[in-house]
Amino acid sequence: MERALSILLGGRCGVTGAGRTDTGVNASRFIAHFDSAGGTLLQSDPAEFAYKFNAILPPDIVVHDIYRVADDAHARFDAVSRTYKYYVHTSKDPFGTDFSFAFYHELDPDRMNAAAAYLPGRRDFSCFEKLHGGQTTSVCDLTLARWDTIDDDACGNKYVFTVTANRFLRNMVRAMVGTLLDVGTGKKDPSWIPELLEKGDRCSAGQSVPGHALFLTRIEYPYELISILK
Repeated sequence: MERALSILLGGRCGVTGAGRTDTGVNASRFIAHFDSAGGTLLQSDPAEFAYKFNAILPPDIVVHDIYRVADDAHARFDAVSRTYKYYVHTSKDPFGTDFSFAFYHELDPDRMNAAAAYLPGRRDFSCFEKLHGGQTTSVCDLTLARWDTIDDDACGNKYVFTVTANRFLRNMVRAMVGTLLDVGTGKKDPSWIPELLEKGDRCSAGQSVPGHALFLTRIEYPYELISILK
């Protein structure tokens, strides 16, 4: 993105993203900001600017929109919440290989949701944090944790876990999903979750699931983002 912007704006341009994710994780909605004194194309024809921006970017990155914000707006530090989704399929699915976790076990979504109901709140989530993750604090304010079933006549049931918080620890969502899958298979009881939260020991929780099935899907800010594309 920095290379593409530098070409379009005629000078070096830095980009600040809304945050980092684990290796292999995807984003269907990601916010980044850059500072620019203008540039004739950006000012005169933002839609053409976006078109040329996408033409320079590699195939796995696309710019959907461009917003004009205050000079002190910050993509990372201004964010008030982030939402992730993790996809799981339990039957062989050739179309889900790249973006869903193949977990060939029968799952009970009611048990998983009973367990997930213990997660929302402002608390220490160190039991789901990668060891030596380097965070200054393990406290997060989690507002949503829910499993939904996606019916697929061809490949059986698929499941998606949605979680929203003001911030996330390194490996947190993947560790949560692995832990909740242990509940969904009957290996653990839903009441295991508050025990883990109280104990705060990563080694006691479930294994982390692969990153390729995890998507950052939404970032909220305390102000409205108004598109400059026409």
